[in-house]
Amino acid sequence: MWRRIFGMAVVAAVLGVGVARAANPVPPAAAARAAKPAAAPASAPASAPARAVVTRQVLEPEPETGPRGYAVPIGGALKADNEEVWQRIVQLAGGKGSRWVVFGTASEDPEASAKQVVELLQRRGAVAEALPVAPKFSWVDLNKVVRDPALIAKVKAAHGVFFTGGVQERIVSVLQPGGQSTPMLEAIWDVYRKGGVVAGTSAGAAIMSTVMFRDAPSIINVMKGRFADGRQVDRGLGFVGPDLFVDQHFLKRGRFGRMIPLMLAKGYKLGLGVDENTAAVIHGDDVEVVGGRGALVVDLTDARTDAALSAFNVTGARLSYLEHGDRYHLKARSTTPSAVKLRGELHDPESPNFKPYYTEDVFSLDMLGDSTISNLMTRLIDSARPELKGVAFDALPREGDALAELGFLFRLYKGSDSLGWSTEEFGGEQFTVANLYLDIQPVRLPIPIYGNWAPKAAPAASAASSPAVAPAGSAAAPAAEAQP
Repeated sequence: MWRRIFGMAVVAAVLGVGVARAANPVPPAAAARAAKPAAAPASAPASAPARAVVTRQVLEPEPETGPRGYAVPIGGALKADNEEVWQRIVQLAGGKGSRWVVFGTASEDPEASAKQVVELLQRRGAVAEALPVAPKFSWVDLNKVVRDPALIAKVKAAHGVFFTGGVQERIVSVLQPGGQSTPMLEAIWDVYRKGGVVAGTSAGAAIMSTVMFRDAPSIINVMKGRFADGRQVDRGLGFVGPDLFVDQHFLKRGRFGRMIPLMLAKGYKLGLGVDENTAAVIHGDDVEVVGGRGALVVDLTDARTDAALSAFNVTGARLSYLEHGDRYHLKARSTTPSAVKLRGELHDPESPNFKPYYTEDVFSLDMLGDSTISNLMTRLIDSARPELKGVAFDALPREGDALAELGFLFRLYKGSDSLGWSTEEFGGEQFTVANLYLDIQPVRLPIPIYGNWAPKAAPAASAASSPAVAPAGSAAAPAAEAQP
């Protein structure tokens, strides 16, 4: 087995998955535990309201009602040969011959970005056209173009709408300036309400929720509370509705560290982080993961914070890791692994038949690193250990930073409803992990965290009580070893 080869040398980067227990063949004991909350740590603080870290309330669009189509946030870095994603969005829009409009609005080079997407959609049988709606087109009057009847007619006749990556602020500023919807945006909503597809990669994914990160600083600074409405945070376009927060480049960039503080500040209970070269197909309450990597669901329904700590903290955040073919039901809070995972191995920590591979403890010095959280989740669900820990901190704070020594301790642990599934059917080992729990607490980490090494001096021998000592390194006296 692949993990047997590398063993304890690395935490393998795996492709995860997760199960809706009521609808799949899961052992009765595990099914009975599904409704139980995770075991709270003995030192868990009492429930307290989340600390307000945003200066004023974001203006959020009114929730849309009526029939909806498919919202497809793509985590960025979408490859041209990712057939699973490209074929899927074309299929959702009606297959070959489906009409698409492409917005390069967010891009630095909107013409080239939109042209590439048009070609990739047409390669899969769609009929696609780029629309000249972008701030980088200096010759375009944006106020007029978002009201142009001919362009609006093209949008309304489409079955799919695609937003390229770039700067998400540009999309919102053009289509919803000052929080006011434009005729162009209403036409896009018309496509969506009629059952069409609204897809976007990177910046095009960020706009999917009613609130988005607009120009966020480093993740550790977000955790330190350094974000505000109208600057790092802004309104999105809200295609996934008011109850789900969406973020992109998620596992690659460790963005769960910025998602949870914003969710607490804005009252979100559910967050969906989509990784690169991966899409999440959202239709009503159903989420399906498609593509090369994975997605993380963050559920804060039962999470608590301690306002007395005067810094960001959370206890009992529930995490589930999904990969290609896995589904998550937003209302039921349930995970359904793909069929191939259900044919594989079930990892039930409370089963008498549970035979975990990992036994050693792990402590991560970079919890916000590339795919660290998903790697640790897959490791923990196949481990004899009940928990894993790690830290995150700013190793290079700015001079004079009053919060330079503020770091965070992460505790990832199992609950009574934690389950995993894995398979080697496609070669490398792939995982789905449902219902692990995360606590994040502020800690002090002295900066700098290291200094020059200086061996301790050996204690001097007393001339009165000791015989003469031969020079160090001589045959009569072995060299003294440096003490740690």
